[in-house]
Amino acid sequence: MTPLPDVAYVFAGAVLANATPHLVSGLMGRPFQSPFAKPPGEGLSSSTVNVLWGFANLAVGYGLIAWVGAFDPRSPEHAAAAGLGVLLLALFLARRFGRINGGNSPE
Repeated sequence: MTPLPDVAYVFAGAVLANATPHLVSGLMGRPFQSPFAKPPGEGLSSSTVNVLWGFANLAVGYGLIAWVGAFDPRSPEHAAAAGLGVLLLALFLARRFGRINGGNSPE
């Protein structure tokens, strides 16, 4: 067995975690940082851009889970790989956007 599916599930988890703030901000009609803002990742993009970017993240995350390997949500290995991706990106984004949006300072 190759580790490719597990690596894909880690990336899928990360991409799905990234979809959350973009979709939530967009659905609330609020601007939020995106890679399309100036400067990228720091400036604000419109709520429409964030909905589109969040949806694109959902599509990529779904594609990685559905089409790479045979993801089984009851498999501890598969769930742990996806969960690790979610956790790692969530921690990174919390620190990154915390500095920009007045959240907790780095510890």
